[in-house]
Amino acid sequence: MSVPPSPDSTPAAAPSLLQVHDLHKSYGTKKVLRGITFDLAKGESLVILGRSGSGKSVTLRQLNGLEQPEQGSVVFDGLEISEMDERELRPVRKRIAMLFQSGALFDSMSVFDNVAFPLREHSSLSEEEIAAKVGDKLGRVRLSGIEKLMPSDLSGGMRKRVALARSLALDPELILYDEPTTGLDPVTSAVIADLIGRTREELGVTSVVVTHDLALARAVAQRIAFVDEGRFRFIGTWQEAEASGDQVLGDFLAGRAVWEGEKNAAA
Repeated sequence: MSVPPSPDSTPAAAPSLLQVHDLHKSYGTKKVLRGITFDLAKGESLVILGRSGSGKSVTLRQLNGLEQPEQGSVVFDGLEISEMDERELRPVRKRIAMLFQSGALFDSMSVFDNVAFPLREHSSLSEEEIAAKVGDKLGRVRLSGIEKLMPSDLSGGMRKRVALARSLALDPELILYDEPTTGLDPVTSAVIADLIGRTREELGVTSVVVTHDLALARAVAQRIAFVDEGRFRFIGTWQEAEASGDQVLGDFLAGRAVWEGEKNAAA
């Protein structure tokens, strides 16, 4: 697999694109987020790790306004989006793409029409220009020539790659990836990791990747954030994570299970 150069080299001098402060989110009586705070530089790749149910995907849904936090703020390029309504969010979402865990392709549309959909909805391009864009984006995910196929004709990995092409259609500044390698074999997962890395390197796209896949995280992360009990227990580079001495984080990165009692004792 081709890995982007210097994955631990965080663009510290780059201006901040995303500023998240003190996010809280509950569902009924269940508190999921208990004060998530971080900044994201332009061009940076942040991977959010954590156990199932820890709040990784919930965090992601706050970042483009799919859900609103009960407390806290999300500022994207100077715009406070955490209190925007759907009308106000529309122009912002042209700049923030999301790759859903399932890919979320329209089963009744061809590959071409799936990738063309955001261009038809949010641009004034001609059909000829749209066709050129679709071809370019499919080429970037190494799927040239499949425009006429239906989603049912595709493997799981191909569906994810078509979904990535659709995410790139409007040339977003930020892409949010929700478990992009779930259900894929190791070889296909490596291809997805390579495409995520190349997208950042070649297009300058900022990335937030939610995953439990440590191989993917090591391939694409410049920084990692570890969610534990609704907060970021750690955020920093891999080297900083491995030198932190935090037992819970260390056990997670080593793939070791930790019983709840042991975790509480270590905290």
